[in-house]
Amino acid sequence: MGEHDLNRRQFIKTVGVASVAAAAMSLPFVRANASDTRFQGKTLRLLTWSDDTGLAALRNIAATFEDKYGCKVIADRTGSTSEMVAKLKAAGDRPQYDVITLAGVGAEGLAAAGLLEKPDLNRIPNLVDVPEKYRTGASGHGIGYLLWCNSLVYSTRTVKEAPQSYAALWDADLSPNIFLPPPNWTEAMDLIIIAAKLAGGDEHNIEPGFKKLAELKDRVVTLGENPNQIAELFRTGSLDMGGLYAPAFFPKQIRDPAYGLGATFGMKEGFYTDLMLSVMPKNRPGDTDLVYAFINHSLDPLVQGKMAEDIYNGPVNAKAIISAEARKSPYILTPEQIAEKAIMHDNAFLASVHDQWIRRYTEIFSS
Repeated sequence: MGEHDLNRRQFIKTVGVASVAAAAMSLPFVRANASDTRFQGKTLRLLTWSDDTGLAALRNIAATFEDKYGCKVIADRTGSTSEMVAKLKAAGDRPQYDVITLAGVGAEGLAAAGLLEKPDLNRIPNLVDVPEKYRTGASGHGIGYLLWCNSLVYSTRTVKEAPQSYAALWDADLSPNIFLPPPNWTEAMDLIIIAAKLAGGDEHNIEPGFKKLAELKDRVVTLGENPNQIAELFRTGSLDMGGLYAPAFFPKQIRDPAYGLGATFGMKEGFYTDLMLSVMPKNRPGDTDLVYAFINHSLDPLVQGKMAEDIYNGPVNAKAIISAEARKSPYILTPEQIAEKAIMHDNAFLASVHDQWIRRYTEIFSS
């Protein structure tokens, strides 16, 4: 499928080594008792994102893993899946990381290059509570650990009630100023399919979708490459609505009333999800049992619930523990909502139409 997913996070330029202990200060929900002494004194090297999703993984997965087992997690962070792929390819046979968390398309690329070990699912007991479609990706080389979920984003100042259909994007009175995803993102592919379905077509009868998208061009303020810029446009009253976009891009701004940012997963048509994966490089510096323990810990029901509450990602574990307070939030997804409304797109099909659809989408909004 290529560029669109690889580029998704390239607006973040920070690269560095993270202190897991520092990142964990705000959410120490597992006490350090290290009851399991197998891994005391051992070290696991993790590569994850430098954005809020990566920081949440350090707080909720890595730090609690350290507390549970008395081991150490050293985390490198980088801005995009494509940079992660480049790092591993550049290392060659040199052991560099034990676990990498990344988007599915990156895992597919690493698997195709012969750089990943296919995990033994019997060594990940928490998978029993993960629906089969979320368990693995990249032909079995990746283990699903969260869902990147996209929705409509709107101004709570001008849109008084959360939209219940994607048709709200086409309501010029409700949302005179809108933004859409950039053409090279998966979200644009999903939006084309949504437009087609609203116009009586579907992904295999896509022409009605492009015609319907063309109706939006005069109201599109920007194609949102940079989430921070999008948040600022909402704060200054320049946008009324947009999507498809992930609330996970705005965890701080959504919590800050100054931005007037709202989001909803309550559309009657459902919402699109992307499975994020943990992968094991073939050449690893650390202990294999420790790697399996870490991947299993990432699927723990409590850990899964904390990730969902912290970063607005969807939990993959059907028994994820979401607090009663969090269940009141429109941005925090429960296992029940995911089971009822989450849509997984067909990556193989999108790969076959991707270049053509990008060209058509770009033509509509650049003319």
